[in-house]
Amino acid sequence: MSDADAGNDITNGTEEGPRIRNRFPAVSLSAEYLVMGHLLRRNVLTYKAPPMNEGYDLICIHPDPRRASKQIRVQVKSRMATDCDRGFPVKERSIDAFDFLVVVFLNVGYYFGKAKAHGAIAGEQEPEFYVLTPDFIRTHHRKSGGWEKVMLRGLDIEAFKGNKGFDLVAQALEIPYPSK
Repeated sequence: MSDADAGNDITNGTEEGPRIRNRFPAVSLSAEYLVMGHLLRRNVLTYKAPPMNEGYDLICIHPDPRRASKQIRVQVKSRMATDCDRGFPVKERSIDAFDFLVVVFLNVGYYFGKAKAHGAIAGEQEPEFYVLTPDFIRTHHRKSGGWEKVMLRGLDIEAFKGNKGFDLVAQALEIPYPSK
């Protein structure tokens, strides 16, 4: 199971029955392609790494072959539920395997407490993207009960959101903003 798949398991447990894990591999894969699209839109040449590649999902290079002297490795983590806890798993040993980590809150709908009151589709919103550095991940990495996670709730992460975050990758590759 890929990191993206793990982040998009929805557990449905009731008093009447066992907990069932629903897996949505297409939804999980969408996060990587959404990130690719946003990076390409910023003129960052982006390729998908082989499935189950350890440490990163995307490889980014400068679009000018005469300037493509380095590559950037991007790990993509995603959360499907709009009402998720704003955390995602990251193993400490994998932090050195990527140059940026993009967490994608897909915001497909409510799946936890609010789902009972409003239904899943009621929570549907536009996806959110945060481009984080390994230093940020190390600073906010926590181990608890056998899990290794980064929790974003309550942190000021506006500098890493959306286009500002994707621009960090472009700047690392010295790619100017597209202009005529």
